[in-house]
Amino acid sequence: MTKSPGTKPRIGLLGTGPWAQTTHAPALAAHPDIAFSGVWGRRPEAAAELALAHSTTAYDDVDALFAASDAVAIALPPDIQAPLAARAAAAGCHLLLDKPVATTVEGAREVVAAAERAGVASVVFCTLRFAPAVADWITEQAAVQGWFVGRAQWLGALFSPGADSPYAASPWRKEKGGLWDVGPHALSVLLPVLGDVTEVTAAGGPGDTVHLALRHTSGASSSATLSLSAPAKAAGATVEFRGDQGVATLPEGGGGPRVPFTAAVDALLAAVRTGQPHPCDVRFGLRLTEILAEAEKQLG
Repeated sequence: MTKSPGTKPRIGLLGTGPWAQTTHAPALAAHPDIAFSGVWGRRPEAAAELALAHSTTAYDDVDALFAASDAVAIALPPDIQAPLAARAAAAGCHLLLDKPVATTVEGAREVVAAAERAGVASVVFCTLRFAPAVADWITEQAAVQGWFVGRAQWLGALFSPGADSPYAASPWRKEKGGLWDVGPHALSVLLPVLGDVTEVTAAGGPGDTVHLALRHTSGASSSATLSLSAPAKAAGATVEFRGDQGVATLPEGGGGPRVPFTAAVDALLAAVRTGQPHPCDVRFGLRLTEILAEAEKQLG
């Protein structure tokens, strides 16, 4: 993987916001099998502060970070992430992307095309796909035949009165809402079990709430309720499948996002080493974008 054989793979970080501060940077700094090669951000002073906290280098020039890295992890808004990811791929960097890859199909397609041209590996960090207990559960349900329906509820209280999450100030979340923020989480569980989506119908609800009705290649159907404006006492996430074998319910993830993110780093390293694409790669990220963009179009 490394541009310098015999050394640890070098992974740089793009982004300095709360997600980068609490998840990406600490996990990269603590990972025993990689070298945390540096930080770039749109605010140089924030990049310098984050780099200092984790004993790495701050870069003012993103291309210089690409040159000093074998891969990059990106913790930026999706439509800022997409062109930078394509640029990183063109520089020969493998990609560890946040979800969604982009909020336009064209943007996501550009990242896929750049990754394919450069022959770089990619992983999209849909958190539950890399949380150990949940990932195992998804694999188990995907092996079961005869699912009839699935149901996902992803209700966040980010925009509810009194909420104090640092993510509530995110401009892209305010604009795009739960459909784009938590929608990828729900789809990343439903699709591996029930198959790709063949039909989507979307309807709005209170606040930013969106209800999706989906048909899948397996013949099963599913529904998803997505929101960032649920009352605090109503917030939470669940997924269940019902079919010939009974009912299967998503286990509690627990443990916070650092363990899943570390697993996502390991998945990227494995994809580079083996040459086998990960199921949750940039092409899967494109498919999520296509489904969500169709739902958004229906909502007007």
